[in-house]
Amino acid sequence: MIFDTHAHYDDEQFDTDRDELLSSMAAGGVGTIVDAAATVESWDKIVELAEKYSFIYGSVGVHPDEVGALNEENFARMRELLKKEKIVAVGEIGLDYYWDKEGHDLQKHWFIRQLDLAREMNKPVMIHSREAAADTMEIMKEHGKGLKGVIHCYSYSLEMAREYVKMGYYIGVGGVVTFKNSKKLKEIVEEIPLESIVLETDCPYLAPTPFRGKRNSSLYLPYVVEAIAELKGISAEQVIEQTEKNARDLYQL
Repeated sequence: MIFDTHAHYDDEQFDTDRDELLSSMAAGGVGTIVDAAATVESWDKIVELAEKYSFIYGSVGVHPDEVGALNEENFARMRELLKKEKIVAVGEIGLDYYWDKEGHDLQKHWFIRQLDLAREMNKPVMIHSREAAADTMEIMKEHGKGLKGVIHCYSYSLEMAREYVKMGYYIGVGGVVTFKNSKKLKEIVEEIPLESIVLETDCPYLAPTPFRGKRNSSLYLPYVVEAIAELKGISAEQVIEQTEKNARDLYQL
């Protein structure tokens, strides 16, 4: 079955039909989903989803754009939530310089603190990195050594992808691989081993072609599977089987 390693079903875009949509996952070939936290406010919703659905697991963490909301009190709460059986990762965490052109110190501080917490709690990490390639790599080499994790929605060079793979990290591949203009990601998928790739949606964002621009869901992952299979010259079944195995290894499930 397909394993979606990074979704956001806690997002308000799913408020009108969340239960109906999630109840159709098994019929659509989706077996497991990890719902990724982005904000402090999302944590309770994610815990609730993971408790309600047997096939949903969750993470807790704070997206780099949202770290202004972090403090010692909710950081301590994060540590407690990571003890829950169905909270399987710290994420999504990292650096994002797309909007924040200057105030990088706060992002770096909480990125490192969350990496250290993952190590303390023996949990894998979901890494978000946008327009911050060099700083992310520098922090990962110093503070991410020996951790398991995924570089979510990977958008950098093939050389850097190889470096992360060498460090033992998985590369997250989603709808972008189906876009006509995604030459770089297609090359990466061709070149790195399938054993280092996991499937993800980042839904409700980044829907694959032919749904680009619409609300994404795990039910669209077969389009991503087909694109990877074509690039690798293998069957869709092989892609599903190996990426599920990778995801189970990643999240220790």
